[in-house]
This record gives sequence, structure tokens and C-alpha cells, in this order.
Amino acid sequence: MAPIQLSELNHAVLFVRDVPTAQAFYTDVLGFVVVSADAGGRATFLRAGGSSNHHDLGLIAVGAGAPRPPRGATGLYHLAWRVDSIEELARAREILSGRGALVGQSDHGVSKSLYAVDPDGDEFEVMFLTPPDEWGPDESSAIVAPLDLDAEVRARSGR
Repeated sequence: MAPIQLSELNHAVLFVRDVPTAQAFYTDVLGFVVVSADAGGRATFLRAGGSSNHHDLGLIAVGAGAPRPPRGATGLYHLAWRVDSIEELARAREILSGRGALVGQSDHGVSKSLYAVDPDGDEFEVMFLTPPDEWGPDESSAIVAPLDLDAEVRARSGR
């Protein structure tokens, strides 16, 4: 039997300690908009600014005392949100740094990536996908190199 033919990831759902806190982070920092929420404040569904999905992210409350998963345990590592320009990635770095959320940045050849955490410690990536005609051998390698974002902005200005 042939495998299921998926087309894309439509949405992700996260368990969070407090929906209003998580919702504020995703709307204020990443520009998501609230699409729907339950009346009791236990769940909310958000759409990314440039998305055509009904929702891209669901947040469901599990309570203030919920433990964080231990680092190195199995489970979701991170979600990746794409921006359309290297300048927007640089702007994202400023915003994430200003919120104390930025935890790393990497050059993967095919993408330039920032890593950050939300108020519950869930890690996410904000990334710029380089044009496929620039991938070359990076397309089939899994490189993780230091990212010089300022140099990338200078090199890509006006492209």
C-alpha cells in the first residue's frame, strides 16, 4: 500500500500552562491573530499573519502547575515559522531578543534560522528559506553553522 500523500502541515496544537499568557506572546511577538476561543479561556486558535489556513496554532490550557517536559526527552522539539525576507528575520531577532526569548541562531545553508522559546518553554524556529537555486550541495547536507545575520542582510539587500 502506498503511503499517505500529505501536502503540508496545516496546524499545530500546544499544551500550555495559561492560555492568555501564551496567546499574548504569540500575538504580540509573532503577529498571530485570534480566530476562535472557548468561552472559559481554556483554548484558543490562532492564524499566522500571512496564512490562508483557518488556524495555524492551537493553545490548550493544562494548568499553572503543569511540568515542562525534561530536556532530551522524546516528543516535539520545535515548530518552524517562515518569514519571507532576510530583513524580516533580522527584525525577528531584535523582537525575540528584546523579549528574552531568543536562545540561538544557525545557518543551515538552505535556511537561516533563529531559535526561541515561548513562556512555557516550547521551542520554535523563525526561519528564512533561501531560494532553491542557491541550495547547491546544501540541499542534501544537514549543516549547522554559525549564522552571521548582519552579513546575510548586507549580502541580500536589494535582491
